[in-house]
Amino acid sequence: MSLKEKIDQDLKNTMKSGDKDRLNAIRSIRASLLEKEVSIRVAGKAVLSDDQEIEVLVSLAKKRRDAIEQFTAGNRPDLAETERTELSVIEEYLPEPVTDDEIRAVVEDIVTKTGASSMKDIGKVMSESMKALKGKADGTKVQQMVKSLLSA
Repeated sequence: MSLKEKIDQDLKNTMKSGDKDRLNAIRSIRASLLEKEVSIRVAGKAVLSDDQEIEVLVSLAKKRRDAIEQFTAGNRPDLAETERTELSVIEEYLPEPVTDDEIRAVVEDIVTKTGASSMKDIGKVMSESMKALKGKADGTKVQQMVKSLLSA
């Protein structure tokens, strides 16, 4: 079952259950996927690849995390809680995140392959690392790991 089919099925089940917050989150996800589909449409039809679907979900999750931070700083716990609920629903559809040890292993492997030895090589290492960990790891975590390995 594709991600889009799973979201459509979950949308139907959530409508039946009456969970308004979850319903709004799933509708938001579905709308974002449709919007991405329309933006890449050529000759009247487009189908998103798995990578593109994950890219949309990662973007939505990042927006929610930023919004939670902003609402918390702005003393709006009610809106922050709404965003947390939506983030938890979005995370259900994302691939299982990797651990720090797994990130370190991937980054160390890439540093070895590219022959990176100083902070001048951070661009090469980051680009390869983000390709390898796309949708599975937060970019800031990867960046911190790359910096710590290259500065050592």
